[in-house]
Amino acid sequence: MFESVHGLLTEHTELQTSLADPAVHADPRRARQLGRRYAQLNGIVEAYRRYESLSGDLEATRELAAEDPELAAEVPGLEADLDAATERLRRLLIPRDPDDGRNVILEIKAGEGGEESALFAGDLLRMYTRYAEGRGWKTEIIAETGSDLGGYKDVSVAVKGSASDPAAGVWAHLKYEGGVHRVQRVPVTESQGRIHTSAAGVLALPEVDEPEEIEIGANDLKIDVYRSSGPGGQSVNTTDSAVRITHLPTGIVVAMQNEKSQLQNREAGMRVLRARILAHQQEQIDAENSAQRKSQIRTMDRSERIRTYNFPENRIADHRTGYKAYNLDAVMDGDLGPVVQSCIDADEAARLAALGEDVA
Repeated sequence: MFESVHGLLTEHTELQTSLADPAVHADPRRARQLGRRYAQLNGIVEAYRRYESLSGDLEATRELAAEDPELAAEVPGLEADLDAATERLRRLLIPRDPDDGRNVILEIKAGEGGEESALFAGDLLRMYTRYAEGRGWKTEIIAETGSDLGGYKDVSVAVKGSASDPAAGVWAHLKYEGGVHRVQRVPVTESQGRIHTSAAGVLALPEVDEPEEIEIGANDLKIDVYRSSGPGGQSVNTTDSAVRITHLPTGIVVAMQNEKSQLQNREAGMRVLRARILAHQQEQIDAENSAQRKSQIRTMDRSERIRTYNFPENRIADHRTGYKAYNLDAVMDGDLGPVVQSCIDADEAARLAALGEDVA
């Protein structure tokens, strides 16, 4: 059982040797890649050692149980511990998303519902910011277009973590947020107290660590500059500081006007563009891998309705996993953990099922 672990144990030892070599750290990108893989294997190695230890303990206890009633009484507990250790190791051996340890760029865009949708986009931004704070992550607004009532027509926020274990990474948790988020509540613009339904779209992108990761040729970009505009469309400066970047091979377009400097807007735009290209490349890989496509419950676009936020009932519901709770006020204040965990659990279950099909 778990024959595949032996190769991973060997890889773990080899990585340990490599990471102790100063020459490896002369290349930060390579060192970071090796460090991520080593951290991922750490969990597997520890889980396997516990599995082996419990297996040995249980075998020895069973052998002596016939002569020692006290040892016989320990067998059920050891069996339960071994079952739990076996399940944990089995789950750790599920092939991980290689991007799990990456940071994330979340793009939140108002959709149906006008000003109410823009206000909800602002609420989602606050929810993610609070959630990130609770996990010790940092957030940075990259771009924003405000609405007249203080919401956001669109806003992009970078979320940065520092966990060495990819399973605790930002992408490992926020990759499930992409899609349509529907809200049901009485808008501030509603004078008769009627409940309205509106929506905001979220796009979750793994952020590129190093620009060199994504190859962009000199002739791959079309860059246009124009004057920034405010919430009502009026010009907010007198220089052409806003930047629109088009990646010709994929057709991906990024517009950036948050900064007063054209150079700063271009740098921010390239940051988002690289993240979108990385996501685009992963989509192509997923499309070629039917097992992975079946196991993924996340979406890379805003077309799938994934969650409903019902304020009158204080209810949060995830339509992909069946998760439902009546603590929406806490969720909007950043208590998103149980909702995210339901997505992680569902994804792992689907991956396990896909592995079972492959074996069959």
